[in-house]
Amino acid sequence: MADRLYLRHSTDKQTNLRQKHNLASYLDAGAPAYEDPATSSRLHPLKRPGLLRLLDEAAVGDVVRLADAARLFRSVKDVLDVRDVLRRRGLHLRIASGPWAGMDLTSEDPMTKLFVTMLAGVLEFQRDMISENTKDGVAAARAEGKTLGRPARLSATQAAEIVRAYETGSAVKALARQHAVDPKVIRRVLDSAEARKAPDLETFALKDAEASQDEAVAADPVVVVDVPGLVSEHLVDVADDAVRQALATGQTIRRGQGYLVRVTAPVSVHVAMIEHSATALMQSPAGRKAHRIHSDRVTSARITP
Repeated sequence: MADRLYLRHSTDKQTNLRQKHNLASYLDAGAPAYEDPATSSRLHPLKRPGLLRLLDEAAVGDVVRLADAARLFRSVKDVLDVRDVLRRRGLHLRIASGPWAGMDLTSEDPMTKLFVTMLAGVLEFQRDMISENTKDGVAAARAEGKTLGRPARLSATQAAEIVRAYETGSAVKALARQHAVDPKVIRRVLDSAEARKAPDLETFALKDAEASQDEAVAADPVVVVDVPGLVSEHLVDVADDAVRQALATGQTIRRGQGYLVRVTAPVSVHVAMIEHSATALMQSPAGRKAHRIHSDRVTSARITP
């Protein structure tokens, strides 16, 4: 299990220094950082290059760490979309600061679900308040006779360049300064090209499935993993023939007052064991420890030549 850090700031006038300070202990320990500099929070998280690179390189059991929730999420939909993708990939999510610090936000226990819902609602409320205050400011300026923005006409070539820059992480305000136009002009260009539209999660999930199938066809080596006894107990009646058969043919080894089952099976079967047992194991400290040990062993087996 490895820590992977995600950092983002909104404009080219900001930096990630505060985030790096909050995550300093992990950076000092050599944890890799994935950055989306000058990237607007309006760009859906699953379209951001830095986060996508993190997802491509992460292994089952890895922990995604944020300095604060706003670095990754903007709305309720963002929270639920990202959480769904992380859970399907067997990843964990932890936030360094704020009321949710220390919690694994991908856990399926009722209390975590409640806090995730609260987190999503608070983030969206904050964004709505910012938007409302902005609209009030604009209305007041117009009432005073002030001219907002500046007239501009963008060529088709400029519009295409703006869309490409936005999809690679450029912020709306940065693009507006670059082209000397009001940010709303940039937003109209992006909306016309549907660049700000949230990705189709079904398509995203399909790509994940296709990638997994391609990898399975290319290589699904048989490896040996010592499955903690507590994990094996939660898998006895699982509705997965491959998992049950692998456990049934495994070697039970006693260790003090406990035991483990030495299972020889394809990597895909070991990963399935993690997925089938995760929810039940998260209900107790002993279960969480067994889940972590099991995940670490499967990850080690996958990356060992």
